[in-house]
This record gives sequence, C-alpha cells and structure tokens, in this order.
Amino acid sequence: MYDNLNFKIRGDVGVDYLSETPNYFHATGEHLFDNNMVITGDLNGFKVAVNERGVNVTDGSLCKWFLGDNFQTLGRGDTQRAIEKLSDTLHLPFDKAKITRIDAAQNIIVKYPIPVYLNHLGELQYYTREPMIKDGSLYYESKGKRIIFYDKVREQKRKGHLIPEMYAGQNVLRFETRYLQRLPSIFKVEKVTGELLYDEAFYIDIFHRWLSTYKSIKKINDINLNFGIMKTKQELYKMGLVSLIEQRGGQPIVLEQINEAQKRGELTRKQAYDLRQAVNDVCSLGNNLTVENDAIKELDKKVKIAARFCR
Repeated sequence: MYDNLNFKIRGDVGVDYLSETPNYFHATGEHLFDNNMVITGDLNGFKVAVNERGVNVTDGSLCKWFLGDNFQTLGRGDTQRAIEKLSDTLHLPFDKAKITRIDAAQNIIVKYPIPVYLNHLGELQYYTREPMIKDGSLYYESKGKRIIFYDKVREQKRKGHLIPEMYAGQNVLRFETRYLQRLPSIFKVEKVTGELLYDEAFYIDIFHRWLSTYKSIKKINDINLNFGIMKTKQELYKMGLVSLIEQRGGQPIVLEQINEAQKRGELTRKQAYDLRQAVNDVCSLGNNLTVENDAIKELDKKVKIAARFCR
C-alpha cells in the first residue's frame, strides 16, 4: 500500500550526523548553505541529505527499496520490517522519524487499455481534474493532496525498468493517493512518525481513505449506445430523448412537467398528448437502446478487491 515516503530525523539521537551517517550511504556531494555543511547522496533510490542537525531521506519508494519493485504491495507487516531495515542500514531510529509525505498506491490488472478507464473517471469534489494527455495519466489536485491514475507498465518502460513477469503484457492501472503537506492536520494526529505507519488503526485508515477516494469520483460515460439495434436516424433521435428524460429525473418527472406546461397554457391539449405519447413510447424502448459499459463495472469490482489485499 505504501510507496514513496519522506523521512526527517532531527535532534539528539546519540549520533554525530555529519561524521557518522555518511558512512552508511553513497555520498556524492558536499555543499555549504549559510555556512552549514550538507552532505548529499543516495541509498538505493532514496535521496539522503545530512547536516549537523539531522537527516532527510526523501523521494524514494520504500516498497521498491524493500521488496525490489513497487508492483508489489507493501503491507503493514512489510512496512514495519522495511523501517527496521532502514534503521539498521543508516544506524538511526526511523521509527521515530517525522513523515512529511505518504503515497498510498496499488496496481490493478484490468481488461482494457488504461485510457478506456480514465475516460470514465469524472469530477471529484474539492479537487481539480487534470488529464495529462502527453503521458496518458489523470491527476486530481487539491491543497496538500494529489490523486493519480496512470499506466504503470508504460511508466516503467519509459524509465527503462524491468517489468515483473506476472505483469508483462498486461494492462496495469496504477491508482495513487499522495499526501504532500500538513499530514498531522489531514490525519488528525500530533505527529506522523515511522512507527505510526504500521500502527493497525492508522494503516486501516490509510487504505479506507484510498478506497473512499475512488468511490467519491463521479463515474461518467458508463452507458454506451446499443449499435447492435440502432441503425437509423430515428432510433438515434429516440436515444437523445431517452438521455434527456434521464437527465430531467425520469419518466414521471417529465410527464408531470408536460402536464404543468399544459395547465399554464404553454401547450395545447393535443400538443401535451403528443409529447406524453412520445415520452411513453421511447421509455418503453429505452432499455434496448443503451447497454451498460462494463469497464467501470470491472474497475469498481477490482478496486474493492485490491483494497482487501492492501491489508
């Protein structure tokens, strides 16, 4: 479930940061900022920055660092073991580290190419929907949070990374929720720490938020025209009337609006009769003129299944 995480350790932990910590990662540079020495480098995908006050470990996937790739799911137990390994590797207490970014993500193998599913994901309240045409992904932006849907296999190929055998040749939809700012406020805790990540209640809350976010996205284009029976312009016009009736609230609502228009004198008795007849006729055919698109139905089901495996 967890992917990218940012860690920050400050204060006295019984270690001289500048003299000791660089021995445990690949240091690549030394820099002076306001007369303060900063040593930077990497730890198998994580960026590490050390000064005399502490250590930042950022911009890396804990899942990939611990399991070898982030196609897999980093569950609660693996999260604890990964943080213990990170602590042993850098000789620092990462269970006490402050967490400043959390990515919760899951890969979902789907039947159709990824753009088919992105076309069905509409607006999300309090977020700005931003399709990224160039890389075929879909972003939702809000203050301190970001939600992303994208083609995981395509992303891995673009970066030159190997695709695990079970995902080769598959359509893999990646669904991520990223918490980038104000984590204590979002999760209503005093401080988000390394050990809190594998606390059972906190972990369950993370994947409930992940699932709830998906459910809150308005699904669109979930009805297709039934071209198996729709062959003429007249049938297409009928489909337009079916859509209008559905948008206005259904057959009873539209019939009542026609009746009210007749009472106000906006329609003659004959005109109202003809319109009611047209509504009744087309509603008797409506179920045959449309078919349910199975892509969104499939995705709903697989997101629920994925949430169960996140535990």
